[in-house]
Amino acid sequence: MPKTAWKFLLPMMLLATTAFAQAKAELKLGTGVEKYEVVGTSDTFKVAPDTRIYAATRISGVENDKVTMVFLKDGKEASKVELKVPRTPYRTHGYKTMRAGDSGAWTVKVLGPDGTELGSSNFQVEVSGS
Repeated sequence: MPKTAWKFLLPMMLLATTAFAQAKAELKLGTGVEKYEVVGTSDTFKVAPDTRIYAATRISGVENDKVTMVFLKDGKEASKVELKVPRTPYRTHGYKTMRAGDSGAWTVKVLGPDGTELGSSNFQVEVSGS
């Protein structure tokens, strides 16, 4: 193959490998966030009403865009928040304030700019007094 052909093929090969780089979100759940790290981690929470459950995420493969964090109770959307992602990798978090009646099975999902699921985590909540 002539050397000049590589001049055209190499950028196309790099573009193809970049297209296959998959965006993803790693999630940790807890009762607080300190220095970008979630604290009080668990997948089962027994909390008082008005307690926040934080979902801290490390997002990679998304840059200069936004992702959506969705909290679902028993499969139904309970809340969502849009989070800016200025660079990759990037750490950010969202939270859901648990109220009386919020006991049950929960899922938090991080959706990419195009709506594809980048990561999810299931957890149980028991709100005392509910």
